[in-house]
Amino acid sequence: MCPLQLNLLFSPLLADVAAEASSPMWQLTTVPWWQFIARGIIVYIFLIVLLRLTGKRQVGQLAPFDLVLLLVLSNAVQNAMNGGDNSVTGGAISAITLVGMNWLVGLLTFKSKTLAAMVEGRPEVLIHNGKLYNECLDHEKITHHELMTALRAAGCSSIEDVRAAVLENDGSISVIPKEK
Repeated sequence: MCPLQLNLLFSPLLADVAAEASSPMWQLTTVPWWQFIARGIIVYIFLIVLLRLTGKRQVGQLAPFDLVLLLVLSNAVQNAMNGGDNSVTGGAISAITLVGMNWLVGLLTFKSKTLAAMVEGRPEVLIHNGKLYNECLDHEKITHHELMTALRAAGCSSIEDVRAAVLENDGSISVIPKEK
């Protein structure tokens, strides 16, 4: 085949590719690029504060309705982040911004104990030497049943058998039995 025949053969395909490259799929249509970054940062910080306020138990133990809430929440903030722009470029900018913010928060919480306590919280002692701290259970919204389930999983049949039970930052309960 000569070059002219190849050109005639592939020119419709190349025209389609060129038209697609200039389509709204790749172009930012409603907001400038820097607004994707600003919106992503604002939404990220908002969600961290919101999830921090809900408590460790909510983040650490996802029940089916908690998962539904997270999915609906992500859909609710999507429009706040993309400003109505559904382009691939806008989605990529938003994704890079969120991953970058997550990396930055991880680095800052690694470097600063104060910031780590603000973002991640601190472990809460629920039981110490067989003494139950009901105010901690109430504050963290942990039921007696949930606590007893964690104690049984650690081999303790009663609160008096526990040297320490701690609600960790990830929502799990660590139990240290008393030595026999």
